[in-house]
Amino acid sequence: MQKVYEELTAAFRRNSGRLSRASYERIVSKYTTLLEDVDTLFILLQASGYPIAEDGKGFILETYFRPYQEQKFCVIDIETNGSKPQNSQVIEVGAVMLQGGKIIDRFESFVECAFLPEYITKITGIEPIDLLDAPSRVSVLQELRAFLDDAVFVAHNANFDYGFLNHSFERFGLGSIGNPKLCSIDLAKRTIKSEKYGLAYLNETLSLGVDIHHRAYSDALTTAKLLNILFDNLPSYVKTTDELLRFSVSSQKERNSRTKLNNIK
Repeated sequence: MQKVYEELTAAFRRNSGRLSRASYERIVSKYTTLLEDVDTLFILLQASGYPIAEDGKGFILETYFRPYQEQKFCVIDIETNGSKPQNSQVIEVGAVMLQGGKIIDRFESFVECAFLPEYITKITGIEPIDLLDAPSRVSVLQELRAFLDDAVFVAHNANFDYGFLNHSFERFGLGSIGNPKLCSIDLAKRTIKSEKYGLAYLNETLSLGVDIHHRAYSDALTTAKLLNILFDNLPSYVKTTDELLRFSVSSQKERNSRTKLNNIK
């Protein structure tokens, strides 16, 4: 499904956030099966968190038109008992839902786990007894999928959290993650100057005020506070959620060009 998300997003961006039904069908028909026609795939796209909607003229990419101040951002952090999802698992999840600079919802849970390496305990402070009677992996992942909904997925070093959770979702039959992804490290490097961009360092130097580190909820909360600072430092030409997402991965040359164009206007 990742290829579908990528191809659709590229097509939406080329066409000002809109696709006719014919254009949409031309793209997704390459990914249909005997059990999944183009209409079923549309339902699956929405269920995965991909921000697609249908109107009378065809289909729209909602993030292309939605001001980022109105967008919901699900800021997520996970703790795991290993680095690779193929042979390890999530042991703790923390998430906050941010909209308009305010936390509007939060989610936190340990995850049942039978094996916890000692070095993980040393890093996180999580003990095996904390996970003994915790909710099962599938129940926590189901709750997280529902909590995430169609918000933008945000994490510090997002590729790790996104990739690990995407693998876990697929493993337990919850589908892949279609939510747009925003890495707070990428955005920080484009909006603030700092010697380092690790979360603990930024927490201290920016006085974000979160004491605990390497625990899922506290790290998600730190990232949410950081995100508000980064938003305050965005250039004026970044107005929509899609512009924010593109800005977060833009090159210096692209940013300079956009700034010059904006100054001319």
